[in-house]
Amino acid sequence: MRDRKCVVAGHVLPQRDAARPRLAQKAFQDGVDLGQDPRVIIDAHLHVDDVPALGWVLEAAHVVRRLDEAGIDRGVVMTIVDAPEVNPNALELVAEACAAYPGRLEAFARIHPWYGDWSLDLLDRAIGELGFKGLKLHPVSTIAHPGGEETLRLIRRAAEHSAPTLFHCGDEPLTTPLTIAHAAAACPEATIILGHMGGYVHADEAIDVAERFPNLMLETSAMPYPAKVRAAVERLGPERVLYASDGPACSPRIELEKVRLAGLDPAAERLVTGGNAERILAAVT
Repeated sequence: MRDRKCVVAGHVLPQRDAARPRLAQKAFQDGVDLGQDPRVIIDAHLHVDDVPALGWVLEAAHVVRRLDEAGIDRGVVMTIVDAPEVNPNALELVAEACAAYPGRLEAFARIHPWYGDWSLDLLDRAIGELGFKGLKLHPVSTIAHPGGEETLRLIRRAAEHSAPTLFHCGDEPLTTPLTIAHAAAACPEATIILGHMGGYVHADEAIDVAERFPNLMLETSAMPYPAKVRAAVERLGPERVLYASDGPACSPRIELEKVRLAGLDPAAERLVTGGNAERILAAVT
C-alpha cells in the first residue's frame, strides 16, 4: 500500500491509497446486484419525536403518510434530540414508531457522546436489544468534535455491530466535511455517512473528502443541487451515495425528485434511491 496524506484543518492525516475496503465496490464493478430488491426506495434520514416544549411533535403516522405520497417503500427514522438528554426515553419512542409500522420504518439512535459509558450502553441496547440499524451524531447540538475521543468511541462501537454512523454534515462549525474527516481517518473500519453531503456551501468539499476516505458515504438530504448528486456518483461511484430527505420537515417527494433530476443511469439511480441503504441496513448485527 502507498501512504498518502490529507491535510484537514491544519493537521496532516494519514490515508491509505488501497483498494476500497467495501465489498460493495467490487460487487458493483463486477456487475453484481447490490440491493436485495432493485425496485425498493428507501429514505435514509427521517425524524420522529415528541418534545412539545421545543415545538417538535413528529408522529410516525405523518412520516409514513409522506412516504406513501412519494411512493417510497421504507424509511430510517431517528429523534431530533440526543439521548439521554431532554428525553431519557428517546430510544423507546423510536422503537415504538418502528414497531407500529413493521417493514416500513427502521431506526437510528441519536446519542450524545459526552455521557461516556452510558452513551456506549445506550448504543449497545439500541442495536442489540431494540433492533436499531445505526448511530446518528449531530455535533451542533452536542458540541462534540467529530475527532474527539468521546465521539470516536461511539463510532467504533457502532462499527463493531457493522452499523453505520450518520453525521449531520453541513455549513456549521464542527459539521463540515473536513472536520468529520478526522473521524473517517481515525476509524477506517467504520462506515460514516455525511448527512446533507455538506449542505449548501460544502457539497464540493464533501465529494473531495469522500474521494480521500473510502469509508465515507454521502447522503443527499437538504442539499439543493441535483448536479452535485450527479458529480458525487460520477466521482465516487453510485454505491457510495444515499438518497434521503430529512423529512418530514423536508418533503421526501421533492428530495426524491432532486435525485431523479440528477440524470443518473437506471442502475445507478436504483442504488442511490434504495439499493445502498438496503445493503447497509441488512449488514447490521
